[in-house]
Amino acid sequence: MSLLHFRRVERRRTARAVMCMSILLYGETEAGEKFKYWTRSISVSAHGGVVLLEEQLGLGQIFQLVNEFSGKKASAKIVALRSTRDGQVSASFEFTEGGDKFWGMTFPASGARPLRRLHPRPADAR
Repeated sequence: MSLLHFRRVERRRTARAVMCMSILLYGETEAGEKFKYWTRSISVSAHGGVVLLEEQLGLGQIFQLVNEFSGKKASAKIVALRSTRDGQVSASFEFTEGGDKFWGMTFPASGARPLRRLHPRPADAR
């Protein structure tokens, strides 16, 4: 059995930002049942994000999103599911269509390194 090192580097296409935004999720489950409910984002990126789920959706499930603030629509696919401490399920998703400017913010270019904050050096007291 191999162990995953706790300091593993996560490789993302773009940086994620923590942002709580109301989103309308709708679509059809794999069983053919329609769903539609309001949820909120936990974190977002230029290529997708993480939302809390009310319905049990499967990995690879395609669904539609509507940004409450801007009214923009997009299609997305679930790429990971995780249980939270309080028993909810968070779903990581990536946009399949219409994800351009869905969040209404600009993200760093793919592969960009984070900016380093430079602290001024104190003047030498002589």
